[in-house]
Parts: sequence; C-alpha cells; structure tokens
Amino acid sequence: MKMRTTETLELRKLIQTKYSNIIGIEVVKDNKVVFEDYFNGYSNHDLVHVASVTKSIVSLLLGIAIDKGFIKSIDQKILEFFPDYMIKRRETTIQEITIRDLITMTAPYKFKYEPYTKVYSSDDWTKSVLDFLGGKGKIGQFKYTTIGLHVLSGILVSAVGKSIVEFANENLFQPLNIKSTHHAPIKNKEEYFAFLKNKGVSGWVVDPKGMNTAGWGLALTLNDVSKIGQLYLNLGKWKGTQIVSSQWIAESTKVHSLFNELPYGYLWWIIKDETINAYAAIGDGGNIIFISPEKELVISITSTFFPRAKDRIELIKEFIIPMLNL
Repeated sequence: MKMRTTETLELRKLIQTKYSNIIGIEVVKDNKVVFEDYFNGYSNHDLVHVASVTKSIVSLLLGIAIDKGFIKSIDQKILEFFPDYMIKRRETTIQEITIRDLITMTAPYKFKYEPYTKVYSSDDWTKSVLDFLGGKGKIGQFKYTTIGLHVLSGILVSAVGKSIVEFANENLFQPLNIKSTHHAPIKNKEEYFAFLKNKGVSGWVVDPKGMNTAGWGLALTLNDVSKIGQLYLNLGKWKGTQIVSSQWIAESTKVHSLFNELPYGYLWWIIKDETINAYAAIGDGGNIIFISPEKELVISITSTFFPRAKDRIELIKEFIIPMLNL
C-alpha cells in the first residue's frame, strides 16, 4: 500500500502550515514502509533529540536486562542497587519503593515541581534524585517525572555492570542495525539547550559520573525510532531474533497507572478510545512512536524542539490513518 500523490501533497501542506517543527514521518503497515518524508532540511541520516521517547527505550532496555537475568524482578526495591546510599534518619518511604513504582510513575518525590537545576548542577545526579525520593507522598499515586528516572539509569548500570550506552549498543542498537551511540557530556546550560534545539546533535547525554539519562537525552534518526516501533509491533522479534521477550512487550503496554484519565504502562502511554487501541512513546516537541497492533501499524514522527507543540496523536488519528484508509 502506497499513498497516492494527492494524499502525499495534502500531508506535506498540513505539516508546513500546522506542524512546522516536524522533520520526519515514517509510516509502516504490515512491516512495509508505505510513507517516508522529511522536512525543514532534514534527511534520513540526521539525528534528533527524541526527548521523552528515551523513557520508552529505557523501558525496553530494562526488559532486556530482566530477560538476561541481570535484574530478578521489577518488584525489587530500588535501594538493593545502591547499597552505599545513606538513608536519612526517620526516612522510611524510600525503602519501600520498587522498580515497578519508577516505571509506572507511581513513586513519591519530595518536590512539587522538578528541581532540574539542583539535580543537573550536582556532581552525582543519581544521589541527588535519590535524596528527593520518598518523603510524605504515597506510593501508588501517579506523579510524572523526568529527572526521577535517573535512578533507573543507576539501577541498570549497577545490574549489568556497564554503561547504558554499552548495554544498548550490544543488545539493542547493533541487532537492529542502528548505528552505535556514544556518551554526550553536557557541561553547562548553553550545551544543554544546544542539545535540545540544535541540528547535528548525536549521542546519549551523560552525567558527571558517566551515567546516561533515562528520562531524555538520546539522539536517534527517524528510521531508528521506527525500528523500535516495529520491534514492539512484532512482540520483541527482529528478523527472526528475539531481542526482548514477548511477555515484556505485553506487560509494558498494559495499563498499570493513570495520569488523570490517561492510561500508562511501563514508560509507554496507552491509547484507548472508540476509534483505536494503540500505545505510544511520546517526547516533548512532538516526537512519537505510535503502534497499533490491531492495524499492524507503526507511525513514527521526529520533531525539533518547540514549546507546546500540536498534539501528534490528533494528527495521526484524524489525518494520517484516514489518509491510509485504515
């Protein structure tokens, strides 16, 4: 199935007028690319910071680590992985927090608004976030966080004995023929904003201790994120090789918590309404991997940083899917 020329022109016009920060769209139906296009001077070789799509990829890496026996269960307490961390006196909640609480966004924190500056100006981002975990909040209440997931990076590194970049290159990127990535140190505010906004970024942001970010900070191409989507659509299998177990795919894309009325899995958003059942990795600015198993469909969109970007789910449901007559 290929889009007709008139449909392609319609989509391009819509992108230019209403979604001008989009740099690439790829649509895969029945494991075949039926549409791929680039905008704003970008091409299939260009990397882009995919923002919170990083979270969903870290969820995938966690599943691989569990499959390989590095981590016993997501119900392990997080402090098992940080034996040298000194708990503050009378602090009890943090001792009960599990990996499951982190990946379902139901761990409590001692902040109302995320203290980015305090964490990112520290010498040890993992310890800084651990210091913010727990408090008087209750485990089980949804609290979306980006910096809080840096603890998950520490857990993965402690469990597998190597950096996330090394683990990802060996167990995910190379098997999917995604170009190996590298550490991308951020030394100051200017470099931070440059990574968010500039063309030509690459790598995976790393903290002063050599720990890669888990909530943001990974640069990939449109084809790369589309491959991640196809891996999920095919229940963890890539060209005959099981990269991650189908059980992990199934569990991580079920509803485990709710943000208001929005369902959430293991660092994946679940999309259920009268028109479609799907799930998605969603990143700031309009980066998305949208997967509909019932339609055997993957739609990937990469975008440059743009505050309050228009909803990509709306674009997908109201224009792209109808255009394909699905």
